Amino acid sequence: MHTPVMLEETVKLLKPGAGRTIVDCTLGFGGHAAALLAEGAMVIGIDQDADALAASKQKFSNGERITFVRANFSDLKNVIREKTDGFLFDLGVSSYQIDRPERGFSIRYDGPLDMRMDQSQPLSAREVLNDYSPEELEKIFFEYGEERFGRRIARAVAGARQIKEIATTGELKEIVEKAIPTWRKRESVSRIFQAIRIEVNGELDRLNKALAQAVELLKPGGRIVVISYHSLEDRAVKKFFVECKKNGILEVITKKPLTASIAESAANPRAKSAKLRCAEKK
Repeated sequence: MHTPVMLEETVKLLKPGAGRTIVDCTLGFGGHAAALLAEGAMVIGIDQDADALAASKQKFSNGERITFVRANFSDLKNVIREKTDGFLFDLGVSSYQIDRPERGFSIRYDGPLDMRMDQSQPLSAREVLNDYSPEELEKIFFEYGEERFGRRIARAVAGARQIKEIATTGELKEIVEKAIPTWRKRESVSRIFQAIRIEVNGELDRLNKALAQAVELLKPGGRIVVISYHSLEDRAVKKFFVECKKNGILEVITKKPLTASIAESAANPRAKSAKLRCAEKK
């Protein structure tokens, strides 16, 4: 259920081994961390989701060579005090979060409009849907969802909430489906959910901050591996790596992003859209 994506490629690129410390910035259920530990590395596991962190602590209950930190990865400089050998970012929502209706990430299950990866933060999807102006919603739907019917959907949301507050993922899904042509329904619902999730969690801003901090904290020869699941994330990573290469800070290891094998994509649906990029500190 919680199968790590592109595990073999990730481990090979990060070159874990005895005496090397790898920071897993998205620990989740520890799939990648387990493989890095098996190679002899020390792991610092960071996650903002308290549930995921608790599950990983149980999984690695002996605590050998792994340290757990609850934090957002955009706060790396306050978490990591020494230069390190590698950073791993496995972005997006975990299958665990999607499969729990009460977290509000899934289009398949009806649940409260939440979508917070860190449930201690105040802003949730409910506030975004009910408090943002139609113009703000339209901007989010276009920029973060790349949704061509963004204006139409924003107006539909504004109309629906005048009748009653939008409270569940099912209600949001119904509003989107009614607002657009039949053939686009599922794709547009997915895009709108993605856009709201990115806004709620400040994902792109936090990613850019985290990458900049990771580069500062890397030892020469250390590597960053980033696995992304949609074009906005992948574009941001590519742009960041290119800029760092231009400035003589990083060497890009993956000239083109790596993608999952046909066999892995068939076995693990999450891997289908995954793109992996790697760069090394000069």
